[in-house]
Amino acid sequence: MTDDEGDALYAIVEGTLEVSFLAMSGRKLALTLMRPGEVFGEIALFDSGPRTATVAAAEPSRVLRVRRRDVMEQIRQHPDLAVDMVRLAGLRMRSMSSQLNEQVFLPMPIRLARKLLHLSSLQDDPTERITLSQSELAEFVGATREAVSKTISIWKRDNVVEASRGGLLIHDIEALRALAESDLI
Repeated sequence: MTDDEGDALYAIVEGTLEVSFLAMSGRKLALTLMRPGEVFGEIALFDSGPRTATVAAAEPSRVLRVRRRDVMEQIRQHPDLAVDMVRLAGLRMRSMSSQLNEQVFLPMPIRLARKLLHLSSLQDDPTERITLSQSELAEFVGATREAVSKTISIWKRDNVVEASRGGLLIHDIEALRALAESDLI
C-alpha cells in the first residue's frame, strides 16, 4: 500500500492487519497490528499524498473502504466528524513519535518487552500465546532475529516466557512489565 494514492480510508471489519515501513535497504519495521474497529489511511486522505506505510493482512481479513469524497461530504454535513478525524490523526502522530523515540533511545530488550505487552493487550487474555515468530518480533522492535532469540532465551531461563515454533507464551506478565519499565529507574 506504500506509495498508493490516498483516495480512501479503511475500517477493519474482521481479521488482523499489520502496519509496517520498508526501508530503502529493504529492511522491514513492523509498527503494529490492527484489529476490527480500527481505521487507517486517514492521513493521506486529507493531504492527497501517497501512503507512507504498508498494510498487509496478518490473517484473513475484511476491510471497508470509504472514499475521500464520501468522507468529505460527511464532514461537511457533520462538522464534529472533522474534530474526530483530527483527534485520530493526532493520536496516530503521537504513537509514531513514541515508537520512533523507543527505536532510537531504548535498548532492544526493553523495546521487546514493551511490544510483547502491547501485543498481549490486543488479545482477550493477556497470557494468551502471541503467535508471531522471532523473526516477526524482530521486525516489530527493529532488531535481528538472533538478538530477539538471545533475549527470549534469557527470559525463558527466568520463566518469564515460554517460546516454541508456534509463538510465545507469557508466564510472568508482572516480570515483563518490570522489564518494560526498567528504563525509568
